[in-house]
Amino acid sequence: MARNGLIGRAVRRLGLLAGFAGVSLVSACGAGGEAGMATPAGPEPGQPIQAIQVAATARLPAEAACPPAGRDFGRWLSEFRDRAVAAGVAPAVAARALAGLTPDPEVVRRDRHQPEFTRAMWDYISTAVSASRVARGRALLTRHRQVLDAITARFGVPGSVIVAIFGLETDYGGFTGGFSLVRSLATLGFSGRRRGFGCVQLFHALRLIERNDLAPSALTGSWAGATGLTQFIPSSLARYGVDFDQDGRIDIWRSHADAFASTANHLVRAGWRAGAPWGLEVVLPSGFDWRMAAPDQTRPVADWAWLGVRPAADGARLPPPDLAARVEVPAGHRGPAFLVTDNFQAILGYNNATSYALAVGLLSDRFGGAGSPRLGASAHAGGVVRPWPTDERPLKRAERLLLQRRLDALGYAVGAIDGIIGRRTRAAVRTFQDDVGLPADGFASSSLLTRLGSATSGTP
Repeated sequence: MARNGLIGRAVRRLGLLAGFAGVSLVSACGAGGEAGMATPAGPEPGQPIQAIQVAATARLPAEAACPPAGRDFGRWLSEFRDRAVAAGVAPAVAARALAGLTPDPEVVRRDRHQPEFTRAMWDYISTAVSASRVARGRALLTRHRQVLDAITARFGVPGSVIVAIFGLETDYGGFTGGFSLVRSLATLGFSGRRRGFGCVQLFHALRLIERNDLAPSALTGSWAGATGLTQFIPSSLARYGVDFDQDGRIDIWRSHADAFASTANHLVRAGWRAGAPWGLEVVLPSGFDWRMAAPDQTRPVADWAWLGVRPAADGARLPPPDLAARVEVPAGHRGPAFLVTDNFQAILGYNNATSYALAVGLLSDRFGGAGSPRLGASAHAGGVVRPWPTDERPLKRAERLLLQRRLDALGYAVGAIDGIIGRRTRAAVRTFQDDVGLPADGFASSSLLTRLGSATSGTP
């Protein structure tokens, strides 16, 4: 308790920064329709933008936030309330927000559910960058042009990228999630696979309620704790939220200006470079060394051009020659290739999935505008030139686990054997492919799993 008392005193001492003064969130957070929403231009260049600063000054370590597992929910919640109060949350706020809570069985089910099938990259891209989504995004770009132009001038993030994220996160505000944020986070903190995450986010949710005099029932979102038009978890909202319309509150539920600017701020803090593209589809030269299509193979665009990398779409140009970029082949050597910059990495900072970042980039390109590639009628899913390898079957989770076990048995370091084909597993795949004379593209395919089976001589 002494440690928690120190945290609480630090929170109370530092929590009232000038940047937070006067900021409050909307008291009724709905789905946020588009009709009738004003799009103010935002502050003039040089004027300050208010932003929530509580995350930088009111962090609650997971070990301090989470009571030990094994308690019944009522006892666990009571102890969490005591810890939150010790860390600076007003007792009345904690009591009001947590009163009468019970675990949400649907949150438990979704958290524990491991999908048996993985959706193919091309199927995801096809849905994410559909003709309907492109058309609605273009209309929104026109409708909110004034505020988006002001946000671009302030942060350097194009409006097309912001609207693409808006489209992918909530289908342009059509589905922002109907779960009680407080109940979901309490459930995850009590019994989730990432208890520390649930506890810390619940703490930040309580701080948001306290700072902004919110009704706990007004905070709704996804089962996993994201909320608003562009889906922020509470700690990210605290870290990146922006009151761009300068009405004295950060409202990412009903104010497109605030939601868009907060998204832009998130990207900038993740490394977005103003004036640089996210990347583009490219054609790789004959005899390309596939070991160069790896995350650690970043080099100036001029080097890639010298190697023979060229744009795939008519009229497209490579990024500036001194810009750092790497080659991404999300579906292996048989699929399309992309030359991606640090801005692609910034999108990954918003949602760490290659398919998501690629969909944001492709969707923003499809909105049109200067520099957008010209696509022929034969363009494939997502508006790419090279066809996707649609004959490839995505591995089931059990097969991904088997692939990791077989790589591990052969001495290739895959990291955790968890069925997730992350960076370390892809690196292990790439090394194995190189060792046996296959294109070292890091793509975990069903044919590779069979080859691994032969190499391990029947390893189960």
